[in-house]
Amino acid sequence: MLLEMERSDAATPGVDPAFRADVLAGLATARKAIPARWFYDRRGSELFEQITGLPEYYPTRTERALLAAHAPDVARLAGTGRAVVEFGSGSSAKTPLLLAAVEPAAYVPIDISGDFLRESAAALGQRFAGLPVHPVEADFTRPIRLPAAIGGAPRLGFFPGSTIGNLAAVAAVDLLRAMATTLGEGAMLLIGMDRVKGEDVLVPAYDDAQGVTAAFNLNLLHRINRELDGDIPVDAFRHRAIWNDGEARIEMHLEATRDIAFTVSGCRFAMAAGETIHTENSHKYGPRSARQTLAAGGWTTVAEWTDPQQNFALLLAEARPTPAAP
Repeated sequence: MLLEMERSDAATPGVDPAFRADVLAGLATARKAIPARWFYDRRGSELFEQITGLPEYYPTRTERALLAAHAPDVARLAGTGRAVVEFGSGSSAKTPLLLAAVEPAAYVPIDISGDFLRESAAALGQRFAGLPVHPVEADFTRPIRLPAAIGGAPRLGFFPGSTIGNLAAVAAVDLLRAMATTLGEGAMLLIGMDRVKGEDVLVPAYDDAQGVTAAFNLNLLHRINRELDGDIPVDAFRHRAIWNDGEARIEMHLEATRDIAFTVSGCRFAMAAGETIHTENSHKYGPRSARQTLAAGGWTTVAEWTDPQQNFALLLAEARPTPAAP
């Protein structure tokens, strides 16, 4: 509940106005929610990298094994000499497996966390001496103008980690269309998509025994306090991970453990005990829904690889005009 406004809507110097707008709008709604992209300040990015190494978090190691096994197949189907454009690159931990196979003309990592992006890009540039690396700090959910230095080289988009699952169906399709616009005609896209599976596997992956995912979720509140002049009592919240079977998704929430009131950017809010802030969705896909989502976004699936347990899938798709209906 929004209690009152104490200052004007003028942007605070040095603060991303989109972050401020999303937080204030999300806290003012009856069902409070903040977009997951704001997890990734420097500390959030570091915590997520810890999550990827947790025993409960199967997607990273499964996808890495798929890349190790099938990157040569990607190179055969996509060809060498493409500019690899990675959306939401993070630490680029899985990227070397792809780069070593496809012999790219250039590498363009795109991420919203600038410091983390530049450090990981520099490390990758040292590992692949002679490879032009052009980091782009941007929100990849919108069309992006790629660096002119990559010239007219055909593009291979790389979107690992099943990050597409953070988005609801309409937003996922919009993102895929934005990627097609960014990459241009004749582009290809290698994307990781997590599969639907048992709740006994899914929930622990997002609520680990060490509490790293809880710290990652709660870090969003620390960021709000630091960047948006907030006084949210972080100790009054707990992390929750819930399987929503009807929507085929894991939901992450921050639940108030007591009645509280707080201020963010001069706006006062109140929450009752048990009320939550919805911070992330992680949608899971079946084989058919994965291909349908890609098709709706302007991509035609060329190949698909999955692990023996069918926990995770890598799909290679090509940007092609959608044929007219018969």
